[in-house]
Amino acid sequence: MDLSALLAACRETLSDAESYRGLVSDALRRRLQGSANLTSCQHETHGLAWIATYCEALRALLDWGGALGPKDCGELEQLIILTTYFEYSAQLSGGLAMSPGEWVRPDDFGIDYRTVMSGNGVRTLRAFGSPAGCRARIVELIRDNQYGQVAYGSEYLAVAAAQFRRFVADEIASEAHRWHLENAYIPLAVMRKMADLGVFGLTISEAYGGSGLGKLAMCVVSEELSRGYLGVGSLGTRSEIAAELIQTAGTEEQRSSYLPRIASGELIPTAVFTEADNGSDLANLTTRAELVPNSHGNPVWRVNGSKTWITHAARSDLMTLLVRTQLNEKGYGGLSILLAEKPRGDDSRPFPSPGLNGSEINVLGYRGMKEFEIGFDGFEVPEANLLGAVRGQGFKQLMSTFESARVQTAARAVGVAQNALELGFAYALERKQFGNAIIKFPRIFDKLAWMTAETMAARQLCYRAARRKDDGKRCDVEAGMAKLLAARVAWNNADNAVQVHGGNGFALEYPISRVLCDARILSIFEGAAEIQAQVIARGLLTRV
Repeated sequence: MDLSALLAACRETLSDAESYRGLVSDALRRRLQGSANLTSCQHETHGLAWIATYCEALRALLDWGGALGPKDCGELEQLIILTTYFEYSAQLSGGLAMSPGEWVRPDDFGIDYRTVMSGNGVRTLRAFGSPAGCRARIVELIRDNQYGQVAYGSEYLAVAAAQFRRFVADEIASEAHRWHLENAYIPLAVMRKMADLGVFGLTISEAYGGSGLGKLAMCVVSEELSRGYLGVGSLGTRSEIAAELIQTAGTEEQRSSYLPRIASGELIPTAVFTEADNGSDLANLTTRAELVPNSHGNPVWRVNGSKTWITHAARSDLMTLLVRTQLNEKGYGGLSILLAEKPRGDDSRPFPSPGLNGSEINVLGYRGMKEFEIGFDGFEVPEANLLGAVRGQGFKQLMSTFESARVQTAARAVGVAQNALELGFAYALERKQFGNAIIKFPRIFDKLAWMTAETMAARQLCYRAARRKDDGKRCDVEAGMAKLLAARVAWNNADNAVQVHGGNGFALEYPISRVLCDARILSIFEGAAEIQAQVIARGLLTRV
């Protein structure tokens, strides 16, 4: 294939996709000018988000091919681009699955499907091959776990990726499934090694003991660790959230006190935001903190209420705790964040602290840190531990971290997707049926080829959002797109890999059973897929 000709055809196809996206946006805006709103038009609104996400993913692949250039964008990479353009173009015109059983089609916006993707782009792409032929050739080209050049953009990131890949192979791969089956904590010894590798201080300023790297580096590391085990890849998430909150909103005293200890792994943070009856509806949060004198006459924040779905809660040392400090003020304005220290617990005594109690939530997957419900009954936090020493800024402070958190979640999802792909591919090579390795059967290699292509699309979309964040640009929409697509790809890959395994995929002894359970959480936490779609659509419709 001629790379420049392929990319030119892709640009033409992307232009067709963007034209469709524009028609959808215009149709939706017209509806919203009447009595309709984003909630009453939720199906169409979220459909716009998915259509725009496909366009952004196609653009990310186009940029990827251009960045690789003729030297590194070989046959496999070109087939990945071509296959994704074929498939996404077909879905845009024929029907795009937002979730199982929920499809968005041109008819939903009053658009004739025959006019969608009807330009010369897709017809031009046909000159480079057929969809079926591309998928068959992709599987033939995959060798030695090489699923396409990634294009990190720097030698440093390529070296870092290789380093963490070795760490996963040496420390994680052989143990992850046992930890999952036993619902065991990831050993502290493993966490110490991760700290020595700089995982917990990646984006913390060098002035506070971190590496001072950007979000792209965070994505590369998170992806590689999650490829071994989602729990391990997620250990850095709470450190990342706590560090960003303190680094951007904390006082100098708070930064000097906490950031070096987070970076070194001395402090294990956890994020304590969610409540059972509110979920994403933070405006109605009810856990409250009152400033009162303690038994020694010193002012403290006395916390009462409950939180749920708190990851790594028992073993953590520091809670970033979202509470209502203006008790008479409803909505977001009354919320603040406390930096609440506590003693580290274990299975025998999870919360050895006055005013604090909790119980474990048993979960299908995403193990290794454990999930908890926590009750606060007069739990005390020093007055000085109010983040930024200012009340009523908690929601604003938290929102500033969501872009990074969602980009990192996208990276974790890409790691899980890659793990599922590798497990499915390895099994298909080894498993014999009717005298052949099952990878020879079209329904099997079709699955694996598409998994390969869409995983790369999700990866490049994730990296695109991270680079935008590193450039200091707003990326709430882009981060949401990356998380939305990558979470779906992780689940689809895991589901397909189980299918490749057949009955063995349903057996607990096979690691793919764990990966399936882990993949399912990705479209729920850090904002469910429906919330992501709402955020994306609102951003698209309001951006100037």
